[in-house]
Amino acid sequence: MASKRQIFVGKVPIGGGAPVAVQTMTKTETANLAATMEQIRKVAAAGADIVRCAVPREKDAEALKTIVRESPIPIIADIHFNHTLALKAIDAGAHCIRLNPGNIGGRDKVAEVAVKANAANVPMRIGVNSGSLPKHLHELEREAPVEALVAAAVEFTELMEGLDFTNFKISIKSTNVPNTIAANRLLAEKVPYPLHLGITEAGTKWAGSLKSAVGLGTLLADGIGDTIRISLSTFHAEEEVKVAWEILKALQLRERGPVLIACPTCGRLQFDMDSVVAEIEQRLESYAEPVEVAVLGCAVNGIGEASHADFGIAGAKNEGLIFTHGKPLRKVPQETLVDTLFEEIDKSLDRGKVEIDADESAEGAAWLAKIEAENAHEMTPERIAAMEKEAVEKGESDRVLLDEADSPTAGRRFTRA
Repeated sequence: MASKRQIFVGKVPIGGGAPVAVQTMTKTETANLAATMEQIRKVAAAGADIVRCAVPREKDAEALKTIVRESPIPIIADIHFNHTLALKAIDAGAHCIRLNPGNIGGRDKVAEVAVKANAANVPMRIGVNSGSLPKHLHELEREAPVEALVAAAVEFTELMEGLDFTNFKISIKSTNVPNTIAANRLLAEKVPYPLHLGITEAGTKWAGSLKSAVGLGTLLADGIGDTIRISLSTFHAEEEVKVAWEILKALQLRERGPVLIACPTCGRLQFDMDSVVAEIEQRLESYAEPVEVAVLGCAVNGIGEASHADFGIAGAKNEGLIFTHGKPLRKVPQETLVDTLFEEIDKSLDRGKVEIDADESAEGAAWLAKIEAENAHEMTPERIAAMEKEAVEKGESDRVLLDEADSPTAGRRFTRA
């Protein structure tokens, strides 16, 4: 369920049905202004809505004054242990304060930050990590880690409410994916505040991306979560942003830039698809438009598998087909497939529509029919599905066909574009 409350980090709305905000954290020493600003500009260009900076020292809090002034996106000051740095970060103009009430030194110090934040209308992110639970919850953590995480988050929520501070979002993070999922599901039922999602210390770009996609994707598909951060062991913060966007795009929660579809390859492959897909992916990075591009390793399955794609290629020995929305555009030599694909994409973007030459399309369709006829004995998944559908329609099968309206995800919150 969507969080009922909404806060603003700078001009970015969080919660209350707003689009899921993408954030990351700089990997630089914050006081190193040149390095920090360079990274902030990179993550902003990659699509970050918000960026967080560590503030462990006085010089970092001082640097925030310049960073906030020059940053193209809102700045969150990440504070641990020293509440005076939170006060200085607010004075420096930080758009939000990340605070763990459990390690800041007691209720009085949290209260001091809350009073100043209220006066400046600066929101906070509060919450816990599995590695930093309050001592009185350690025994519960050993027996029931999910309940311990939620108990800590609820305690901190009640603390902030008792201080008359409600301008906050909450995070529960764990290195354990199932625990993170279960804890956030439980917390979402208990509080109305926006939820910040992440798998803490997820790992390398490969493993960490997978763990984050599973954990965050599961929650987001359930309609839980209002802002996300992917935590990867990389000095390139923009990589975290790219992964976050791929998750949101896969769930159709937000749209940004191209979507690439590629078949997994098989024994029918007749061209170097690995390098072709890599080249197409790299070239698509320069496009801001949400064009969907499909790469099929062979023409045996026809182009129906990717008929929804704006553009695509289907390869065969020596030749290939450029197609658009399931319709052949033109047949071209295999060595010019990629260049011709991008020629067609560029032309369509310039004109605002795709123009199909009837003769070239007919030639492509004839070539495709020839390829399919040569492989008519192949029982591909698409061909089997078509046969099953035909049997149902003729009354020769009692199998039930599902359409999009019968999707088990129907009614979930896949509309926050």
